[in-house]
Amino acid sequence: MKIALTRSGILAAVLTFVLAAGGSLSGQRGGAVVEVYKTPTCGCCHLWVKHLEQNGFTTRVTDMDDLGSIKKKHGVPARATSCHTAIVNGYVLEGHVPAADVKKLLIERPAIAGLAVPGMPVGSPGMEVGSTVQPYNVLSFAKNGDTKIFSSYGRR
Repeated sequence: MKIALTRSGILAAVLTFVLAAGGSLSGQRGGAVVEVYKTPTCGCCHLWVKHLEQNGFTTRVTDMDDLGSIKKKHGVPARATSCHTAIVNGYVLEGHVPAADVKKLLIERPAIAGLAVPGMPVGSPGMEVGSTVQPYNVLSFAKNGDTKIFSSYGRR
């Protein structure tokens, strides 16, 4: 019997094994911690942090009045900015990036600087309003500022 191994099949098998063994790819058992930088008055940022925690991530939040220096330090492209910035295992997360995409990022470890959800699209994690989902893309971005679509949500 021949078994065809694909990249996604191998990743799914590894993820299944790790989670079945009681491990975590997100940091609950001493691994990665998501360092979140947000303004103290932003409620949607708090809800995004809660989304990460509900999906198994450990978070550490720092409130700042101005996030410009953090975004600049970590090379967030101007066209990809949102209301909060986070760092996990050397990757930058900008805005309302879904936990599923963060997990995929940490499994696949692509050669990018990070992921971003520009703006604050309704229906993204932390921006839920009823059942409305505004179509949006999660972008990957390189250190030089180039962006590509990493995943899409709310499209039919």
